[in-house]
Amino acid sequence: MSLFEMRKPLEDNIHYFLKWTVLAGIIGGLGGLAGGCFARSVVWATGFRQDNGWTLYLMPIAGLLIVFLYRLLGEEKNRGTNMVIESISAQEEVTPATAPLIFIATVLTHLTGGSAGREGAALQLGGSIGSMIGKRIDLDEKDLKIAVMCGMSAVFGALFGTPVAAGVFSMEVISIGVMYYAALVPCLFSAFLGAEISSLLGVEGERYQILDIPSFSLSSAAYVVFLGMLCAVVSIGFCMLLHRSEHLWREKIPNSWVRILAASGVLILLTLLCGTRDYNGGSMMLIEHAMEGHARYQDFLLKALFTAVTLSGGFKGGEIVPTLCVGSTLGCVAGQLMGISPSFSAACGMAALFVGVTNCPISSLIIALEMFGGEALPFFAIVVAVSFTLSGYYGLYSSQKFVYSKTRTEFINRKTNE
Repeated sequence: MSLFEMRKPLEDNIHYFLKWTVLAGIIGGLGGLAGGCFARSVVWATGFRQDNGWTLYLMPIAGLLIVFLYRLLGEEKNRGTNMVIESISAQEEVTPATAPLIFIATVLTHLTGGSAGREGAALQLGGSIGSMIGKRIDLDEKDLKIAVMCGMSAVFGALFGTPVAAGVFSMEVISIGVMYYAALVPCLFSAFLGAEISSLLGVEGERYQILDIPSFSLSSAAYVVFLGMLCAVVSIGFCMLLHRSEHLWREKIPNSWVRILAASGVLILLTLLCGTRDYNGGSMMLIEHAMEGHARYQDFLLKALFTAVTLSGGFKGGEIVPTLCVGSTLGCVAGQLMGISPSFSAACGMAALFVGVTNCPISSLIIALEMFGGEALPFFAIVVAVSFTLSGYYGLYSSQKFVYSKTRTEFINRKTNE
C-alpha cells in the first residue's frame, strides 16, 4: 500500500470529524436552546393548569386552535414523528413549519389537560431544526439525514437530560437491526451540548431513586423475566390501542374540526368521571408516586386510555412519557401483588414498556441507567431483553422498519404492525 493510499482514509476521517464537530455544535446549540425553551413552556403550562382547574374546559378551544394553525400553514397531513423517521429512511422531507407548530400545539395540549408527553415534540422539533440547518448550508442527501438525527438527539437530550440515550436512540429507532453509525459522533456531541444548554436554562433531567433493589438471585431474576413478559403484552396492547383508536376516530369522524371537539368532550367527561386530574398532561406525579411504591391498580389502564383519546383525537404531544407512566404504574402494581419492591418493579416496568413500544433495546438499557443508576443493571438487561423479544413487531411509529427478525438471523425488512 502506498503512502498516499494510507493517508487518504485518515484525511477523510479527520475531515469528517472536524466537519461534524462544528455542525453538531451548531445543531446541538440551537436544539438545546429550543428544547430548553420548550421544556420551560411545558412546565409553565402544567403548573398553570394544576393551579387553575378551569383550564380543562378550554380544551375544545385549544383543539380548534391546533387544527386552525395546522390548516393555516398547510400542514393538515403532517405525519409528525413518522415524517421525521421517513426523512432518514426514505425520501420524506421535514417541513420547516413542523418546529413552531409542534411547539405551540404541544404546549396547548398540556395547558388544557390533554394526556401526552413531550418527546414526540422533541423528535419533530429537533428533526425540523436539523433539516433546516442542513438545507441552509446545502448538505447533500446523506449528510442531511445525519443533520436530522443530530437535531433529534439534541432536543431529546435537552428535554430528558439523558444525552447518551438521546444520541443512541436517534440512530437506533429508524431501522431496527441496523444502526446509522456514521451519525455516532454528531448525535452524541449534539445530545450532550443540547442537555448542557438546557440545564443552564434551568431544565432538570429525569432522575429517580430506586428505594430497594433486591439482591440478584434465581428468584429475583425469574420475577424480572415474568415482569418483562407482562410488559411485552401490555406494550402490544398499548400500541394497538393508539393505532386502532386513531383509525377509528378518522373513519367515524373524518372532519378534523369535529373530531377534535369530540375528543375534547370525551376527555373532559373522563376526567370528571375519574374524579382526579392525575391522568391529564404528562402525569409525571404518577411516575414519582410509583417510584415511591404507590400506584393504584387502574392507573396504567386509565393513563393508556386518556393518551389514546388525546392523540387519536388530534391533540399533539408524545407517547414516550405516557409509556413511562404506564410502565412505572404497571410495574409498581406487579411488585405490590408479588411482594417485590414496588419501587424497583416500577423502574423495571418503565424500561420494559419503553423497549416494548420503541423496539430500541440499547437505548432502553442506557436510558434506564441514566435515570436510575447502574446498581440494577443485571435486572434492566434481562427485563429489556425479554420485553423486546416478546413484543413482536408492534411499535409506536408506523414508519419504523424492522430490517432483521427479532427471533431469527434473517433479513425481513418489514414495517411496524398497526
